[in-house]
Formats: sequence, C-alpha cells, structure tokens
Amino acid sequence: MSLFDQIDPASRPLADRMRPQRLEDYIGQQHLLGEGKPLKQAIATGHPHSMILWGPPGTGKTTLAKLIAGYCDAEFLTISAVLAGVKEVREAVARAQQLQREQGRRTMLFVDEVHRFNKSQQDAFLPFVEDGTFTFIGATTENPSFELNNALLSRARVYVLKSLGAEDLRLIIDRALTEPVKGLAGREIELAPALRDQLAQAADGDGRRVLNLLEIVVELAASKGQSEVSEADLMEVLSGTLRRFDKGGEAFYDQISALHKSVRGSAPDAALYWLCRMLDGGCDPVYLMRRIVRMAAEDIGNADPRALRIALDAWETFEKLGTPEGELAIAQAILYLAAAPKSNAVYVAYKAAMQDVKTHGSAEVPLHLRNAPTKLMKQLDYGKAYRYAHDEPDAYAAGENYFPENMPARSYYQPVNRGLEIKIAEKLAKLRELDEQAGSS
Repeated sequence: MSLFDQIDPASRPLADRMRPQRLEDYIGQQHLLGEGKPLKQAIATGHPHSMILWGPPGTGKTTLAKLIAGYCDAEFLTISAVLAGVKEVREAVARAQQLQREQGRRTMLFVDEVHRFNKSQQDAFLPFVEDGTFTFIGATTENPSFELNNALLSRARVYVLKSLGAEDLRLIIDRALTEPVKGLAGREIELAPALRDQLAQAADGDGRRVLNLLEIVVELAASKGQSEVSEADLMEVLSGTLRRFDKGGEAFYDQISALHKSVRGSAPDAALYWLCRMLDGGCDPVYLMRRIVRMAAEDIGNADPRALRIALDAWETFEKLGTPEGELAIAQAILYLAAAPKSNAVYVAYKAAMQDVKTHGSAEVPLHLRNAPTKLMKQLDYGKAYRYAHDEPDAYAAGENYFPENMPARSYYQPVNRGLEIKIAEKLAKLRELDEQAGSS
C-alpha cells in the first residue's frame, strides 16, 4: 500500500475524488470517444497504442490515460517530466520488463508534461516503445510539433483534447453536488442554478478548475453556517480567477495570431476582444505594443501613415500612465488600426528589396551618386554628372538611375487602391511617364 492509499479519501481534493472510474462517466472529448471513433475502438478491443494527449489544462488527459490502462488490464506507471529524469525513465523501464517477464502483464507508461523532457530524455523512450516493453502515453499542453522529437511523434498518435464546454462543466458541477460519497452532497450546501452557470463560465473550459472553485465556495459557505452559497460568496472566490493564458506557450501565440489577423481583417470588435483576452490573462502590454506597431507598418503602411504614429503614441501613453489607465490608449490604437485602410505594399516591397540585396551582393554605388568631400574624390569623378533634383522641373530628375549600374531597375513598391496610397500610386505613375519621355527623347 502506498502512502497515497493511506490518506483518508475525504481529505483528498474534490477534483481527485471525482475522477471517473468508468469510461461512461468521462465527460467531454466526444470527438475522440464517440461511437466508431478510433480511440474508442482501441479501448474497447483492449489494444491501445502509444499516443500523445495534447490539450489545455483540466481537459481530462490524466484521467483518460488511467481509464485506458484500466480497460486494457495494463499496469499503470506514471512519471512527471517536471520532476523526473533519465533515472526515473530507466526505473520505469525496468519495472515494465519485470512485469512482462514474471507475470506476462503489459505496462502503460504515462508521462505528464512530456514536453518538459529534453531531446536526450525523450530519446530514452524510443527503444522500449519500439519493442513493446510498454505502451507510451504522453500528456502535454504544448504543441507537440514544436516540443517533441520527430522520432517520438512517429511512434505515437497525437490526439487533440478540447476545452470543456459550459454544458460539460455544468454537468461536472451537478454531479459533484449530488454525489453522496466522493462529492459534496454530505455538506448539504445548495448552489442555485444561475450560480452554477456562472461558475461553469468562470472555469474557462477547465474541469479541474471548476471542481477546485466549487469546493472552495462550498467550504466558504459552510464556514459561515449557511445552507446555500450566496452570489457574494461566489464573487469573492472568483475575484482572483484569471482566464487561461500561458505566457510563451500555445495559447499565447494563438491569441496574438488572432489579434493580428483581426486587425488585418478590419474587424475592430474582434481585435478588441483578443486584446482584452491577452491583457486579462497577464500579457505584458509592452510586448503587445511592439506587435501593434508592427501591425501598423506591415498591414496598413502608407495607406494611412497616421496608424504608425497612433501606435507609437499609444505606447508612449502607456509608458507614462501604466496599468490600467494606459491600456485604454492601447485599445484606441487597436480600434484605429483595425478600421484603417489596409495595405501590405510596404511589407512586400521591403521583402523584395531585401532579397535583391542578398542576391546581388555588394554592388558598387554609381559614381554620380557618391559624395565628393575631398579633392581626390572629385578627381576620381565622385558625384560627377549628378542631377540635383531641386534644380529640375517639378523637382524631379526624369530618367535618372539610382540603382547600381549593373543592376536592372526594380519596381518593388506597388501601392494599393486604398487610402492615401491611391494618391501615391497616381504620383508614381506620373513620374514613370516622365522617365519614359526622358528615355525616348
């Protein structure tokens, strides 16, 4: 008997007590466990395969792994990549080999937070996954494409677990409040349906979080001698709750991508929503401002040059006011950028010019474009035949070449037919006409 088995079940956290013991009681992930789905069939036939369970916290990854082991009559060994190393992996391998040799029993090795293992630690699994010493199940909140070795991914199927919906979370709450042994029915504390719905929304798709919050609010009401949880009790418990936001993780990059694409797509309301999601989740506003300034240059550019200035002004305002007052300026900038005319002409032109720079190497500056501050430079014809634009008609030296001599002229910048770039395009078209006339004369 382990130390954990000796703990009074009633003293264990509600989320652990309510962990389902049967697949029928498992809530959510019907896209994986519905009838006819490959994972459901593998469990039903008792022939599981190595897999990666990828999903947000509280979506049932550990519970699902334990259920699979139970249904397939396999020894369930678990290690946490946060605490374990190669030594613990070797011990698990030795235990699996012993069970296979002495009892003919197969083993399921569950590795929580598997993305925390480095390359060498992940490589330690490969031979034993390959020879069937154990069936490997890894759980991760991070994108396996970025965090796991290709060799490990090729030997394990990836299953994506989704955040639990409000209906799923409400079902978890109802079950915990009515379960007489493992749940909270013995506390005889009522929670009104409207407050249950509110709690489900606040849990943000996380089953473990909803049970933790439920346990806290019921304990709070009980400590006051109440028979029912009040709205004030629930608000007190929820006041410090943050929505899911993993700084630097998958959720982080998904949300900044959604913000950028909403601005680019001229959807101010959606852009404001994603901005608030990131601020609410604890994202550094300075990081957001760096990205917002980039949006102004990349997706608006010269269609509305004011956008860049407004973004920079918002950054400066935030630096002067801080949180939360300065966040309003960031919101103003986001709404302006989303509503502004869009052009990526500057972005496209920059990339094309940079590619030419890399392709053509260190082409020399033509003599007529060089400066001639010394007598020797003048003798070497530096600056000779340079046409000073202000002395030309309309301040434009028609037909002049400003590229390196052996490089064909390029037309990187192609203004779009939106915003100020309409006027810019008209101006550039007129200048090209003057160049053509100068070339034919």
